[in-house]
Amino acid sequence: MALRSPLAPYACDATLSRGRMFEEAPSRTRSEFQRDRDRILHSTAFRRLAHKTQVFVPLDGDHFRTRLTHTIEVGQIARALARALALDEDLAEAVALSHDLGHPPFGHAGENALTVCMAKFGGFDHNVQALRIVTKLERRYARYDGLDLTWETLEGLVKHNGPLRGPRAGIDPPAYIVRFDAIYPLELEFFAGAEAQAAALADDIAYNAHDIDDGLRAGLFTLEEIAAVPFIGILLNEVWSLYPGLERTRVIHELTRRVITRFVEDVFDETQARLSGLSPGSAEDIRRAERPMVAFSPPMAAAERGVKAFLFANMYRHPKVMAVREQACEAIAWLFPAYLEKLELMPAEWAAQAMASGEEERAARVVADYIAGMTDRYALNEYRRLSGRAVII
Repeated sequence: MALRSPLAPYACDATLSRGRMFEEAPSRTRSEFQRDRDRILHSTAFRRLAHKTQVFVPLDGDHFRTRLTHTIEVGQIARALARALALDEDLAEAVALSHDLGHPPFGHAGENALTVCMAKFGGFDHNVQALRIVTKLERRYARYDGLDLTWETLEGLVKHNGPLRGPRAGIDPPAYIVRFDAIYPLELEFFAGAEAQAAALADDIAYNAHDIDDGLRAGLFTLEEIAAVPFIGILLNEVWSLYPGLERTRVIHELTRRVITRFVEDVFDETQARLSGLSPGSAEDIRRAERPMVAFSPPMAAAERGVKAFLFANMYRHPKVMAVREQACEAIAWLFPAYLEKLELMPAEWAAQAMASGEEERAARVVADYIAGMTDRYALNEYRRLSGRAVII
């Protein structure tokens, strides 16, 4: 069995972890970050990702990405980046596997609908929901709620997109994160470790590459249309030049693998250049840097924005996708007030939690937690059962 390379001095070291909220005896067979990854893999929220939308509702076809397949692909790319940069692969994978746990059914359409429903009750955000899941909503262990993940995994989950407080933060941190930080400080003014930064870019790489794949195979746009994106056009010309007459399906796969490879190699090169300039001697140096250390180069960042712009216009706003989004929003917009008005429509455990809260805002949060945990199929069945309306999706 091949041994792993030694970690870089700026990597997060599992033997030096800041620990967990609830102290536990160390595992005889796994590092602390391996335990985190395994706890996420065995969680109920992770299993539900198999039946939650990435872009297409699963009823559209069995071969399109779901939240689960997307998450697994993000984990693979995160591990590859971590390995190349001599980071802790298990921590990078743990952050990657947890990053989408908070998504409600029907992808971003479902999140938008739930955000509107919760506007009077503190709002809804899938990143915040992921933290709620791993610190509160998962109920698997005898001594505590949540998964009791390490400090490093929690900071990666919360700050994988950058600091949430101070001059480098884009917006003020959400209220739940502020309350949690007061109990268990996550240093919101600093960047997360390099492993979390790698996981964040792995997410961008995965969904760009695989949304291209899904969009092409769904017929939402053609190879010729997406070739108008300069970065994609270069890669397609490579494929067509090397393999003239290659069947369309293989062209799509060749394009997808090249997209991933170019993004990953660019991140490696740019990160090496940034590390050379900083010369970090510890993970703390990465956190306190003036900018992310794991990043795209400026030209590749521009290319990535070009891909996103094309997908936004030609895939996420395609009439077929928008029609499904509208029905998904309608289902959640109907279910939320129905449950809030009549809490006993929810399963007994959830209804009891909502009733015990004694306040409409807290009851609304319980309802949002319940809906956010639904799979697409379960949400549609509940909407059909309670409303009596036909579902066309």
